[in-house]
Amino acid sequence: QVRLVESGGGLVQTGGSLRLSCAASGRAFSSYAMGWFRQAPGKERDFVAVINRDGSFTSYADSVKARFTISRDNVKNTVYLQMNSLKSEDTAAYYCAAALTIRSLKAPLEMEEYQNWGQGTQVTVSS
Repeated sequence: QVRLVESGGGLVQTGGSLRLSCAASGRAFSSYAMGWFRQAPGKERDFVAVINRDGSFTSYADSVKARFTISRDNVKNTVYLQMNSLKSEDTAAYYCAAALTIRSLKAPLEMEEYQNWGQGTQVTVSS
């Protein structure tokens, strides 16, 4: 089990940037693939990005490709989401999640594969 705490959300203008952080406490952070998901009001929670346990593979939703970058620091037990060229449709609560993969280098895309979730951080993009 890992406990996840997101930070870095806020209000930003269209075209601006934010960097979200997700700090993990607990054991064996490097055994977990880490994902970011988001949920806009009245909508389902959607996949944004994932990074496998050693950082060798990443994957993104089409809507954020070339704008968002996921990274991790296994020494600091933290995963990041750098968000550039933000659009109003990026407005949502952003959640980080951890999926135990142990020795596998897989990077799950489905919510059901994640066992641990943070409380979320709000990102609001204004025009």
